[in-house]
Amino acid sequence: MTSATSATPDTPAALLRASPLPPLEARILLTHVLGWRPTQLITRSDEPLDSAGVERYRALEARRLAGEPVAQLVGAREFYGLDFEVTPHVLIPRPETELLVETALTAMEHISRPRVLDLGTGTGAIAVAIASMRPDAQVCAVDRSAEALAVATRNAARLLDVKRPGGAVELTQGDWYGSLDATRRFDVIVSNPPYIASGDPHLSEGDLRFEPRGALTDEADGLSAIRVIIAGAPARLAANGALWIEHGYDQAETVRAMLAAQGFAQVRSERDLAGIERISGGLYAGAAEVAG
Repeated sequence: MTSATSATPDTPAALLRASPLPPLEARILLTHVLGWRPTQLITRSDEPLDSAGVERYRALEARRLAGEPVAQLVGAREFYGLDFEVTPHVLIPRPETELLVETALTAMEHISRPRVLDLGTGTGAIAVAIASMRPDAQVCAVDRSAEALAVATRNAARLLDVKRPGGAVELTQGDWYGSLDATRRFDVIVSNPPYIASGDPHLSEGDLRFEPRGALTDEADGLSAIRVIIAGAPARLAANGALWIEHGYDQAETVRAMLAAQGFAQVRSERDLAGIERISGGLYAGAAEVAG
């Protein structure tokens, strides 16, 4: 008896079974290449795929195995329920940073038309998430990178209602407070600045190898940007304005001391879902309003 054999067609199920990637990453890359919804990987799991799609998937799979972040490969990352564009010019939004958004929203919950400043906005994730949750908020976001501001501009335009009462997010290029008019005051200032020390081995590991170094480290002790932000905040905050900063896992005590030394009250740190003191902040009661 003779039998004929033929090559087994590539199907979503076959590609996922054969992938050396973690299953979730493989599914994200495959849905991106195919333009499918995640559920379609189940409902169409045995559907033969064209060779061009398979080649595109395998190319992305190889790049991921070489270390490139999934968010950069697919050009997007979800943050606070919103789908943000991601490029190699910006820090990839991370789930733990959502704590900064939540805490900022709490700080402004009794303020009508709160004025918010996001320093080092990157993708615009923090600023846009706040603007989305508080349509009346007047949000200003600053970054020194023109490439990052271009990404943030696209994200804000795509994700926010053009008719929001607080207006469009104001995006400004500058170094921390340097580009802002000296008379401006804010009810809440937030920042996720570069806080990794220059010699930290994590900079040469995992996804961090592919992210903009300037968004990760200050090329010093990891605290220089935080010092500048805290020192400059009193002159930029309205009376009883709040400042909240994301920092490293071992920096909370130092940042609290810096805030207290600068005259902040009710200084405290908040823990992320992993139990790490991820952000620190407080209120500045000594600020005075300046017209303009």
